Amino acid sequence: MRHVLHSADEAAVHKITRHATAPGVWLKAFVPPETLEPWLAPGWHLAGGPGYLMCASLPVAPTRALGPVPAGYRLNTWTRDGVTRALVRTADGDFAARGQIAVTGHTAVVDQVETDPAHQRRGLGHLVMHGLTAAAAEQGATAGVLGATPEGRALYETTGWRVLAPLTSALRGPDPADT
Repeated sequence: MRHVLHSADEAAVHKITRHATAPGVWLKAFVPPETLEPWLAPGWHLAGGPGYLMCASLPVAPTRALGPVPAGYRLNTWTRDGVTRALVRTADGDFAARGQIAVTGHTAVVDQVETDPAHQRRGLGHLVMHGLTAAAAEQGATAGVLGATPEGRALYETTGWRVLAPLTSALRGPDPADT
């Protein structure tokens, strides 16, 4: 289970974290870590490091024409059940990069964008983001939102995204870093 609080306050966080006692429950709030942490009930901890809620306007005149795929890679995109996925593989079929986007009316939500460390700094993240946002614009979305890590923030800012708010995550149960 995942709780995403668009407007977090101490009372709401206390209520959720006192009543959600099963391990593996996530809470995400648009506040800095130093604000969220003291509001958490026992058994909860900050998880996932700092994050950011980001947004961008999507192209008004969408085009699926992407820049060239770097030599040695191939890009596949497909849409199923309202989610468009982009997957970049090497010529040998190894994973290189991926991402997905879901359109919800005029807004699209980007998720699970990643580039394998062995394939970073080759334009694959830009390729994935361009393909996803173009697909969302073709489906009528005019704005995009996403949650970013500090590393992802750098990529997204170079593709026109901006930070709206901090995004902090908490997890119920043992800290995976301690196991």
